[in-house]
Amino acid sequence: MFPLQVTFLVLLANLALCQYYDYDYQPISMLGPSGPNCNKECDCPISFPSAMYCDNRKLRFVPIVPSGIKYLYLQNNMIEEIKAGVFDNVTDTLRWLVLDNNQITNAKIEKGTIDKLTALDKLFFSFNDITEAIIPPSKSLEELKMMNNKLSKFPPGLLTDKENLTSISLQHNELTSEGVADAFKGPKKLLSLDLSHNKLKKLPAGVPSSLEILYADYNEIDKIGAGYLKKLPTLRYLRVSHNKLQDSGIPAGVFNVTSLLELDLSFNKLQSIPEINEQLEQLYLQANEINKFDLASFCKFTGPLNYSRLKHLRLDANNVTHSDMPPESANCLRQASDIMFE
Repeated sequence: MFPLQVTFLVLLANLALCQYYDYDYQPISMLGPSGPNCNKECDCPISFPSAMYCDNRKLRFVPIVPSGIKYLYLQNNMIEEIKAGVFDNVTDTLRWLVLDNNQITNAKIEKGTIDKLTALDKLFFSFNDITEAIIPPSKSLEELKMMNNKLSKFPPGLLTDKENLTSISLQHNELTSEGVADAFKGPKKLLSLDLSHNKLKKLPAGVPSSLEILYADYNEIDKIGAGYLKKLPTLRYLRVSHNKLQDSGIPAGVFNVTSLLELDLSFNKLQSIPEINEQLEQLYLQANEINKFDLASFCKFTGPLNYSRLKHLRLDANNVTHSDMPPESANCLRQASDIMFE
């Protein structure tokens, strides 16, 4: 189901090396001794002098960052506050700021800190206690992660000038559909948006047409807006599993778009297979209430050049079996190497 085609061996190698691939991070033990231009609480390897490693040190505050630092790792501490002045030496040079797994609240982020970082490319702020999004002024911001916080809204306008932003991860918060309406209009190059594990009742409105990946698993979505996907001509991966979708909430042909490669509608309350486009390759419908196998959902008609490109189809934990497939299924689904009923 993963859109990135990574071989099993490469994945194992990444995990074995350091398990920090999310940050392009190497443990300090692999980078050699620390240089002199570094805060005493941290390490700045001579072999990588533009990085300051302050992770896993039980810190309760962000230390003063010396000039020359571009990559700052502060994850896995007990940081509760960010005091004014700590970034004064790197306001226009700091590119990565990693603050995951701390105890930071909005009230303890003083002015003159993140709001002064004009060159930031990546901001990782997951597993904290913020209730409002923290957005730096940097126009070069490319990646924003604020997973596992307490965000209930993401007001429109916060990302207006973020023309280089390509990835936003906001899963495991308390976001509502009203709270994110038109929030993501600004980034015209946005490719990936993850809103899984929130409280959405519908897919987010006003997302840019550049989007290729939209994840909205584990929400409260009960319908898909007619024509929603027509506004996203490059969308390739859509996941809406573990929601409240029923047949009445799926307009005819809403998923019949040529761009989609993967569609996950598992763990909902569908009773029939929705109409899909012949270009779709992965369809996940397990754990619904589907009680019939309608071949027209996959192929309007079948011929030498007219057939489904579907490779994987999951229908397990429904009310259909392999015997419900009509004989002509073999021609329509000729590329399907995996059709699962049990």
